[in-house]
Amino acid sequence: MDITTTHGVRQSEGRRSTGRTVRAYVQLTKPRVLELLLVTTVPVMILAQNGLPDLWLVLATVVGGSLSAGSAAAFNMYLDRDIDAHMQRTENRPLVTGEVSPRGALVFAWTLAIASTVWLLVTTNWLAAALSAFAIFFYVVVYTIILKRRTEQNIVWGGIAGCFPVLIGWSAVTGSLTWTPFILFLLVFLWTPPHYWPLSMKYKGDYADVDVPMLGATRGGTQVGLQVILYAWATVASSLLLIPVAPMGIVYTVSALVFGGWFIVESHVLYNRAVRGEQTRPMRVFHASITYLTLLFVAIAIDPLLPF
Repeated sequence: MDITTTHGVRQSEGRRSTGRTVRAYVQLTKPRVLELLLVTTVPVMILAQNGLPDLWLVLATVVGGSLSAGSAAAFNMYLDRDIDAHMQRTENRPLVTGEVSPRGALVFAWTLAIASTVWLLVTTNWLAAALSAFAIFFYVVVYTIILKRRTEQNIVWGGIAGCFPVLIGWSAVTGSLTWTPFILFLLVFLWTPPHYWPLSMKYKGDYADVDVPMLGATRGGTQVGLQVILYAWATVASSLLLIPVAPMGIVYTVSALVFGGWFIVESHVLYNRAVRGEQTRPMRVFHASITYLTLLFVAIAIDPLLPF
């Protein structure tokens, strides 16, 4: 009886250990970031097709893009494990807790990078695969290794890597690139700073402790708030460029104006609170930015499916 019980306990512990390990490796891919990939990739594919694209192509592109983004995230956690251990926001990441070894994370990152490139090359086309590989390189080398710890403009240029899903989605459908995906690229590029800087305001103590010069940690609330306003206005302006170029219909046009106006208002609220010396509540803008981009890309997906 004791032997059976002990064996059962060991089996249970083994299953729990395996499950925990799997979850730890999934965490390396930053699943919340993968949500943004879906939000930006699929609508762009619908726009590129001017209707519903082949569902297998959509699935293949999303899988390949997810593997690519997961690879970049895993490389990032491997390289930043020293500072992650000293930041409240990242102290529970698997490389910090020891659930994944540095060697395991590096092998995992390389495996995903190779798999994503080969997968996209086989299931889509060479342009989508090349863009995916370059996105990984840019995020890992240009942002994580070169820029992140050296300049407070790190997220401005590092955010370029997050713009590639729109190019990959478009090229997967068409095999080429036109002005439309580049306008969407610009939109996501300009959106990234007012999305991330409020988060860095909330965790400015963390960034200061590890000497990472995020704007929210190196500048006062008023200065950061002003930059958020400027980039929010530029983001909305770039979204309106899509109307004559794509061209877009009434659904997208109204959505860009209404949701963009709301995003701008929220950025002004942040700045005004900072000017008055009140609690800035930066996470309100952070969450508003996510909602804004999601709704805008939903409109991008719906617009080509309607006759007006």
